[in-house]
Amino acid sequence: MIYELKYSNTNTYLVTGSKGSLLFDTGWAGTFPLLCKALGEKGLKLQDVKYLLISHFHPDHMGIASQVAEAGAVIAAADVQAGHLHDADRVLLKEKNKGFVPIDDSAVRTVPVAESREFLGELGISGEIIHTPGHTDDSISLWLDEEKALLVGDLNPLYELELHKGTIIYDTWERLLALKPQRVYYGHAAPVTVSRGLLGRPKPAGSDIYALVKRITRLTDRGFTVPEIAGKTGSGEAFVADVIRMYVTHPGVSVQGILDRIELRNK
Repeated sequence: MIYELKYSNTNTYLVTGSKGSLLFDTGWAGTFPLLCKALGEKGLKLQDVKYLLISHFHPDHMGIASQVAEAGAVIAAADVQAGHLHDADRVLLKEKNKGFVPIDDSAVRTVPVAESREFLGELGISGEIIHTPGHTDDSISLWLDEEKALLVGDLNPLYELELHKGTIIYDTWERLLALKPQRVYYGHAAPVTVSRGLLGRPKPAGSDIYALVKRITRLTDRGFTVPEIAGKTGSGEAFVADVIRMYVTHPGVSVQGILDRIELRNK
């Protein structure tokens, strides 16, 4: 079972199996009390979490990892994440008032991606950890067999897929789509149900890059900021910023004109 925990700017998820549970990602430093509250509201306890799995080691996804570990969970890091456990330390240590504590490497359990099914099986969870580079080199996703669900962290949303042809992001999604997921859970966007799209390719229901660009321009006219628009549309902030830049610097430009100017068609 997948529980969505919304207590910070990052979506985190608790995945429960027949033998234990796993927390996927955390919020920024300082959000530990909010995590405990979010769990309590769903009748869950942090002390029942056996493992913490982090999609990638950016500050908004591992800010309270050490506190979660102090409560009893073991931090599990995929072997492909070796060398990245402290990528966010410099940023988070600046926030001394929030009590950030770096991860204790000696307490981390390294899980080879090739053996992730066995690892998840210890919790009674059927699935695997998949290396999904694109957002970062250390990014991983969690695939759950029974739910046919993907937890992808900050991997670029599916509706942007056509924008990334020829990139590692596109190749990563190609591998994930081969699993035929029915549900995708993002780190900063609402979960999406995947339906069968054109040419037999699964795509998010209602996905339309033109409608997305039009919505971004309308929200811009209403005075919303880049982070706010990204949150409302589920799009990446870099994409939102590109659209806004072309929109405000080319008065009267059409949606197609925006797409052409930021060269989305061939990316």
